[in-house]
Amino acid sequence: MNTALLRFLNLSLRGSTLASKFLLIFFLARYAEPAEVGLYGLIAVTVSYGLYFLGFDFYMYTARELLGNSPAVWGRFLKSQVGLSALLYCIFLPASVVLFLIGLLPWWVLPWFTALLVLEHVTQELNRLLVALSRQLMASWVLFFRSGFWAVVVVVVMHFNAGLRELETVLWAWTASAFFAAMVGVYSIYRIDSGGWSDVIDWQWICRGLKIAIPMLVATLALRGLYTIDRYWFESLMGLDVLGAYVLFVGICNALLSFMDAGVFTFLYPPMIAANASNDAGEFRRRFRQLALQTWVLVTLFSLLAWFAVGPLLQWLDRPLYSEYQYLFGWLLLANALFIVSMVPHFGLYARGKDRPIIVSHVSGLAVFIGATALYSEYWPSLAVPYGLVTAFASILVLKSWQFYRLTPRPWW
Repeated sequence: MNTALLRFLNLSLRGSTLASKFLLIFFLARYAEPAEVGLYGLIAVTVSYGLYFLGFDFYMYTARELLGNSPAVWGRFLKSQVGLSALLYCIFLPASVVLFLIGLLPWWVLPWFTALLVLEHVTQELNRLLVALSRQLMASWVLFFRSGFWAVVVVVVMHFNAGLRELETVLWAWTASAFFAAMVGVYSIYRIDSGGWSDVIDWQWICRGLKIAIPMLVATLALRGLYTIDRYWFESLMGLDVLGAYVLFVGICNALLSFMDAGVFTFLYPPMIAANASNDAGEFRRRFRQLALQTWVLVTLFSLLAWFAVGPLLQWLDRPLYSEYQYLFGWLLLANALFIVSMVPHFGLYARGKDRPIIVSHVSGLAVFIGATALYSEYWPSLAVPYGLVTAFASILVLKSWQFYRLTPRPWW
């Protein structure tokens, strides 16, 4: 299959996933109570954050090892990563009960939360491995069943059956579709011609990887902590009903990140890693400039489209609460744009193996967010969290850009 057709099919699947998630958040906002939309947002973001504790971001180390070695030993690497994940499951799944003991989530959510945490982690790791092994099309199928298919099912069911317009319908569909996605992903990995599967789990290799992965995990937890703490902080300031509006607006903004992952980042960062490994400054520079140009153009176009479309979309929802808090949207859109643009120097640093500046930037960004939001809360409670996100992502963008400029020889950028 030629590259152009592959990219078209990949974008079509990712686009379908994106459209499905868009439909889900809007139909959920239209048919469910704002408080249920808010609770869905808390569940989704907490599951998303919990994935990092089950995986430790070890896939970054595994991907580099796979790309730098023969397929004859890939099985040993993958089997070892599975062994690590099994150990992490035994530690962090029982620990997740603390979320319910301290009242962050209601107890009836616990079975759903546990099942989704496991299934989302499995499908996420499979998707990442398929991307690293240049099986982008199969990765897109896994992502579609994981994040898109069930959303379509929920939209159709809610539209035609008023009795099922509740959060449990969403959780049933999400769980079943994630299970199917996991089966598709496992089958795709099974079909890859690789060796080393009969080798024992290499714990020394895992320890070497953890020395690299844990510092990056700290960076990821700091960054994703911004998009987890913000929901809980906003709820504490404004209540679960208004959180429903916040979740809706963030869902619209995050659509761009999903598209960027599918159409830009997924295709350009692996060649940048390969160019760095082969010391090819010209190819790295070409890919980096392509990444920067496509990111700026798409961020600008999406932001303009979203800004003009959000008003009519809120009128269609016919829920006054969402229109009342529309002023939140512009600030969240700006924060999202700053975050996505910061991924340009991020991937430049990551591809060249410069992990420390990424870690410092993310940890600093979390500290800025906490400090700024606490300050803003004293004066503008309803806008404190959006203001905090804008301040944090602006600081991350500046730090990463400066570090990339400082650490990269001119011929490389």
